[in-house]
Amino acid sequence: MNQTWIKKNDILENILIEKLVFWWKGFARLSHENPDLDGRIIFVTWWAIPWTVANLRVLKKKKAFLETQIVDIVKKSDIEVENKDNLYGMSGWWKWINIPYKNQLEIKQEQVLESLNNITKKFGDINVLPIEWSPIVNWYRNKIEFSFGKYISHKFWVEEHFNVWFHKQWEFSKVEDFDWAPLIDEIQNEIFRKIKSFSKTIGLPVYDQMKQNWFFRHLLIRKTHFTNEMMILLSFNPEYFDDKPKLNKSEKLTLIKDFFIDLSNEYEVIKSIYFSYNVNKSDTCIWDLELIYWKDTITEKLLDLEFNISPTSFFQTNSSWAEKLYSMVLDFADKENLSNQTVLDLYGWTGTIWMIFAKAWARDVTSVELVSSASKDWQENAKRNSVDNMTFVNAKVEDFLDTYINDWKKADLLVIDPPRAWMHPNALPNILKFQTNQMIYVSCNPTTLARDLEYILENSNYEIEKLQAMDMFPHTSHIETIVSLKLKS
Repeated sequence: MNQTWIKKNDILENILIEKLVFWWKGFARLSHENPDLDGRIIFVTWWAIPWTVANLRVLKKKKAFLETQIVDIVKKSDIEVENKDNLYGMSGWWKWINIPYKNQLEIKQEQVLESLNNITKKFGDINVLPIEWSPIVNWYRNKIEFSFGKYISHKFWVEEHFNVWFHKQWEFSKVEDFDWAPLIDEIQNEIFRKIKSFSKTIGLPVYDQMKQNWFFRHLLIRKTHFTNEMMILLSFNPEYFDDKPKLNKSEKLTLIKDFFIDLSNEYEVIKSIYFSYNVNKSDTCIWDLELIYWKDTITEKLLDLEFNISPTSFFQTNSSWAEKLYSMVLDFADKENLSNQTVLDLYGWTGTIWMIFAKAWARDVTSVELVSSASKDWQENAKRNSVDNMTFVNAKVEDFLDTYINDWKKADLLVIDPPRAWMHPNALPNILKFQTNQMIYVSCNPTTLARDLEYILENSNYEIEKLQAMDMFPHTSHIETIVSLKLKS
């Protein structure tokens, strides 16, 4: 196939972006006088809104498609809105914010349906329920991490040496500088602005990731939805002072501590403050921790259960909708027979799902998670909620299943909530050996979900009882999907 008529960096003019495919890519087709190129698929990276007409720059040429980016907009989409919350352009945190929420839901439902195309062709129609929408569309994040950094661009005559916000999209060496983010509430934004303003006055520079030197690195803010408790973590490089004898390290750190203590006196919501003494060369926020104010954890409540959240805890970032997600998982199960069921919760994270099943009086629950810190959180939260009908296993799911099956143990219900990338291929054959009456699969990636479902349907007597997508993260491309599979009678 002759593709010499299109080269990298060529501009494709007046291209209609037809839709968004999974994550954030736009989809279009090329109209070209060369029949070998006419109809060629185009993916638009970084940002797109359906029904926009744009000029596109070719980034990559592949055998089956072209990868492009928008150079300029020829005609705005009819569905695009001027959103007052999008003051700073299409940040990676809220790429879809200029798409009306109704349209966001339609796009996500369609993306889930498209991911199932191969399955419906092979196995017939699926009972797909309407997508569940989020009751909170803005200000829903309970965790946000800002970066300190520079934004120096000789090409565009920009030289900013002390910025605090997010890394510029696709240019990790640059940090942009703004005072607000629409996915956190106003009290979080207000406290962010005060910390940012103070940090610019104390005379200490932002960390340089290229040189791996200097001081301020990250600011982490967590705020619970149902209990209204805030944790703040400031990450900095303590080695900055080592070769600067004129700087009094103790004096500077005392000034910073005093500022944060004063801040906690001003805002009752602040319950926990940490320093992270961070000498790690990678761009990570949490390293050696020092609690400088009050509680070492904050507490969130979901479905009458209390969860302690530490700086290292994994916890769903949309608390209000996490409660709905876990309620739906429980509703998908055979609740009337739970008292007679042994439940296996694979990929337990912080154990939220298993604790809800245990509290709903399942006979016993075993939850499996590889990350040891998550296992520690399980045990502490179980004690806090007087939940004792469960077992914690700190292991790889694929290794655990081998041992569990070889010991002739059984289960009545499998709950599977794997990482976004995949369920380990060695785990898939083993979950079929249980022949449980039901499996509930919770997925944050429709593509890998469809792959795993296809394997299950091809290699077992399971069928999909029902499937439902839900939107936990408005203004982003993320989609949660819950699937109930049952053995054919």
